[in-house]
Amino acid sequence: MSVVLIRTVVLYLLIVIGLRLMGKRQLGELEPAELTLALIIADLASVPMQANGIPLLSGVIPIATLLCLSTILSVLCTKSIRFRTLLCGRPSVIIEDGVIAERELRRNRLTVDELLEELRIQGYAELSAVKFAILETNGQLSVLPFTAQSPTTPAQMKIKVEEPGLPTIIISDGRLLIRSMRDQGRDETWLARQLSARGLSSPEEVFLMTVDRRGNVFCVPKEGVK
Repeated sequence: MSVVLIRTVVLYLLIVIGLRLMGKRQLGELEPAELTLALIIADLASVPMQANGIPLLSGVIPIATLLCLSTILSVLCTKSIRFRTLLCGRPSVIIEDGVIAERELRRNRLTVDELLEELRIQGYAELSAVKFAILETNGQLSVLPFTAQSPTTPAQMKIKVEEPGLPTIIISDGRLLIRSMRDQGRDETWLARQLSARGLSSPEEVFLMTVDRRGNVFCVPKEGVK
């Protein structure tokens, strides 16, 4: 039993490290080649985990080879547009100026019902609101509405707004992140005032607290804390 446990841990760590080295894009968006890699790795890892008679290297070497090959292909994709097009394909314009491209639908084996479902998921119930719909190489549908259907922005109304910046987490699940608080130019006195203003006495009573560079504070007390 201990041998199976050790073999499983080794293979698991190898796959996690390998996928981590592939980068965040591969983790969030699987291209066809990357999906194939994931399926093959899963199959290769399952056999050495279950069969003690098979040497561990019989699983480690193929997995490591595939991960190295995937890394090489990723580098080549970043260096060569033609190679990336060959490996991953091109985005397909499914809707252009509000008109469905039937040929592209058939080429990508996408039905009208599936297209309408994807549009509804992104908040578009009518085709008349969509100027472009592009099927990306990872299978996701990007939707660009007509300008008249887009929400009005402060820039269009010529209103000057101040960027709040990225909120910084000060307290996470009751733990005070002192370094983050210092980076925002805050101290314990400021924190005590913020907690007191919300009827709280310590960071342990806070589930989440953030602050942006304009000083806007967002605070969520833990459940059961009044």
